[in-house]
Amino acid sequence: MTTSPAISTDNRITGVLCGIGAGALWGLVFLAPELAGSFSPLQLSIGRYLCYGAASALLIAPRRRQVFAALTRPEWWSLAWLALLGNIAYFVFLASAVQSGGVAMTSLVIGFLPVAVTIVGSRDHGAVPLRRLAPSLLLCAGGAVCIGWQALAAPASGSTSAQLTGLACAIGALASWTTFAIGNARCLVRTKVSVHEWNLLTGLVTGAQALLLLPVSIVLDDWRQPAPEWLTFATVCVAVALFASILGNALWNRMSRLLPLTLVGQMILFETLFALIYGFAWEGRLPSVMELAAFALVVASVITCLSAHRKG
Repeated sequence: MTTSPAISTDNRITGVLCGIGAGALWGLVFLAPELAGSFSPLQLSIGRYLCYGAASALLIAPRRRQVFAALTRPEWWSLAWLALLGNIAYFVFLASAVQSGGVAMTSLVIGFLPVAVTIVGSRDHGAVPLRRLAPSLLLCAGGAVCIGWQALAAPASGSTSAQLTGLACAIGALASWTTFAIGNARCLVRTKVSVHEWNLLTGLVTGAQALLLLPVSIVLDDWRQPAPEWLTFATVCVAVALFASILGNALWNRMSRLLPLTLVGQMILFETLFALIYGFAWEGRLPSVMELAAFALVVASVITCLSAHRKG
């Protein structure tokens, strides 16, 4: 019988800290659709990833020849579909969910990412078996249910159709990012380029895809917003690109090389936690009893998952 490989203490601590940092930065993404609410999800996605692509191009320029030479054709194809699923599609779905159903309901669905990633990752060679992860998964599911309980029981918007649209978009975001997280972790194991270079390459490809989508958005969306709203839009896109896409992705990729996929899935919980914290700050309120219960369950889920990965 195959046993799971031991994770060194240093790698485990460093990996978890990187996961926390990535979650703190990615949580900011949930506020972007609220801060620039007059722009469509497609416009927000194009703006964010054009900035991400431009920043990536500048950062990778000094080593572009060496990095490009190290990539194989299958790796370029992997970058293309990872960029489309994990960046463009995910952010369009997420922004649509936030604008239609609210931050709380979106956080509920995204909170199931650890469950989805961990279940799929448990099939990898050497992964911790699901029976040892059962307590963590149950705590995770309980926390996710608590996170969205109030939003589903008493939706902020009185429109049932808006809630259903938001729920469908949030499920789309869940599916696209689950596929990305698994595929990206596996590509990082195989590729010869560094974690930072892989992140910048993802940015380059995503920026190119955003550029191709620009004509589509010009036809479908209204681009006649007043100057102050354009300033807000530009600020949000640049900030999200630099902090979430460049720095947040770099931390996530570093973590993906240090931790097994089943533990990587648990780290996504920190994005949900920070998204809710930022949401409370934005709304100027304290969390409810159910939301505090969710925090406790999510933290307990991560702790029990860490315990399952310890040697012996």
